[in-house]
Amino acid sequence: MPIKFQHIAPKDILCAMPFIQKLSGHKVPNEILSQRLLEMVTQNYECIGIYDADKMIGCCGLWFMTRHYAGKSCEADHVYIDESYRSKGLGKQLFNWIESYVKAKGCETIELNAFLHNTAGHRFYEREGFEKPGYHFVKWISEEA
Repeated sequence: MPIKFQHIAPKDILCAMPFIQKLSGHKVPNEILSQRLLEMVTQNYECIGIYDADKMIGCCGLWFMTRHYAGKSCEADHVYIDESYRSKGLGKQLFNWIESYVKAKGCETIELNAFLHNTAGHRFYEREGFEKPGYHFVKWISEEA
């Protein structure tokens, strides 16, 4: 399987929408989701496409920041691989690629959030060396959120 990982140009970010919609459970209306993605690419955000030859089979967002407790950090966001490609080692390949990439950018840590119900994801991330030092809390302060 000739899998490759490559940056999605900001002008092409909407090609990731089908995967991000699946992750959100289609709870965010398409218009709002596309507006948010277009805004994200103007911030410290990059999106990586996962390709089997020329077919996009997944994506992963990367947020770059400096945190007082973690130093220069990259947060992996909305990691999605098409169901027919799962359990074939692609997640491991993706996170090996991410680790090499963000190390080259001077990052000291990789962080991520995983939904509580995603227990298979939790097991995968723990096998990849991620720890759970706390909880991520959200308070919705806008009805649009």
